[in-house]
Amino acid sequence: MTESDDKLQILDFSQERIRTLHYTWIAFFVTFYVWFNMAPLATTMLKSLGWLTKEHIKVLAICNVALTIPARIAIGALTDRYGPRKVFSCLMIFMSIPVFFFAFGNSFMQLLISRLVLGSIGAGFVIGIKMTAIWFPKNMIGRAEGFYAGWGNFGSAWAAITLPWFALTVCGQWFDLGDDAWRWSIAVNGLVSLVYGIAYNFLVTDHPPGKEIQFVAKTGPMHVTSYGDLVQYIVWSFPLLGAMGVLAWRISKVIIHKGTPEAYPLISQSILNIIFGILALMYVAHVVKVLQVNLPELKKGIPEDKKYPWSSVAALNSTYFANFGAELAVVSMLPMFFQYTFSTLTNAAGDNIMDAKLAGLVAGSFAFVNLVARPLGGYLSDKMHNRKRTMLFYMIGIAVGFFAMSKIAKYGPVDADGIITLVPMFDGVWWLVMAVIITILCSMFVQGAEGATFAVIPMIKRGMTGQIAGMAGAYGNVGAVCYLVLYSIVDDITFFYCLSVGAAVSVVYCWLFLKEPETMYKDEY
Repeated sequence: MTESDDKLQILDFSQERIRTLHYTWIAFFVTFYVWFNMAPLATTMLKSLGWLTKEHIKVLAICNVALTIPARIAIGALTDRYGPRKVFSCLMIFMSIPVFFFAFGNSFMQLLISRLVLGSIGAGFVIGIKMTAIWFPKNMIGRAEGFYAGWGNFGSAWAAITLPWFALTVCGQWFDLGDDAWRWSIAVNGLVSLVYGIAYNFLVTDHPPGKEIQFVAKTGPMHVTSYGDLVQYIVWSFPLLGAMGVLAWRISKVIIHKGTPEAYPLISQSILNIIFGILALMYVAHVVKVLQVNLPELKKGIPEDKKYPWSSVAALNSTYFANFGAELAVVSMLPMFFQYTFSTLTNAAGDNIMDAKLAGLVAGSFAFVNLVARPLGGYLSDKMHNRKRTMLFYMIGIAVGFFAMSKIAKYGPVDADGIITLVPMFDGVWWLVMAVIITILCSMFVQGAEGATFAVIPMIKRGMTGQIAGMAGAYGNVGAVCYLVLYSIVDDITFFYCLSVGAAVSVVYCWLFLKEPETMYKDEY
């Protein structure tokens, strides 16, 4: 098959690039399988650990996506320098360590720290983007990236579907591990990351035979090609650290031993101020470095054939904030949302049917469609001859989809703690079926938009694919942090409304600033 061929031939394992694609999506799958091992077991953990509360779970969910922000920036730069094979292997191996610490944690502080560190495994996504961009030509890059991301992203759904069953049935019933069943389920989850991390190093190479890749000599800020782009880069860099400040603020609101004379905040005001100061200094240092790298080049003048529109990077930051950020947030809360919303649903015998296993299975439907939806987004971006229009179509679909999800539940009575409960909008199992259909349709647009986003990224400035993918990917986690902090403050219905508004804002921004990448693929490897 020549590079001019238009067929991906995804099952032709005689091609080394096809084998590399499969090994790489499996690596991405493993990182997401590990990254989202808490949400499906959240209610089980609450029952097992008497000191753990719903507020703790919400804070842990925020911590789970926080350090992915700087990690994606750093990992993207490291991938451009050292190559994707080594970086992907090392990430999976080292991130198995916080999994084991989380699995056997006996204090909230231990769970929080291990969850923070483990969030770095979410950076694995940008590594595979670079690997796929190296191995595939431009006429099939959207499909290859979509297939990689869609099947890899399924790891979160696989965690939601299998981990409650493995914990409750295999560890709990078969091996009679009692309250520790969830711990062993997560420990096995970490072992998978360790083993495949070792294997991946020997399964792939960084580039096709005879096709040498010039990796960058050192890591550093992105290079821009105009003064206007320089200003955009500096402005758009602020939320990457600002989100960390939002996280610190939210954690400072967690009270240990709440309601007792020994109560104290998890982070004191003085420590919070120190964190804000450190983040401010980091941002200033970043701006100084950006100016040092870019101003001399801009003063010399950038040749026209080397220029690229940074406004497209900014637009794709906004789309990934609104689609992948929403996905991370929704995957983190959806099992609990379904379990509590449909908690009164009973079968013919009057027994409750919505337990942790069914809730995980139902919520897993949101990520399950990744197998088809994200490759479809990349495919349509390749085939529709207008990547911007494809992007806008998907983002509008997200706005409508989350608005529809806000109608799955309605406000119910106030419980004993003074909290308004949620109940299904309509009674009966048929409405649960409709809720699942709404969730799947919304997810089709969310995952498709992600595929469309990364069908454009390798076409902006191919020599900087790792850095651009890293920044856009980091914005996905900025979105997740913002949305999860919002989720910890508002109810589920309002949360879905906010997701819808976020997508609508991205539609406007893309319409104004995203450039159609018709001639942006000049720097072939």
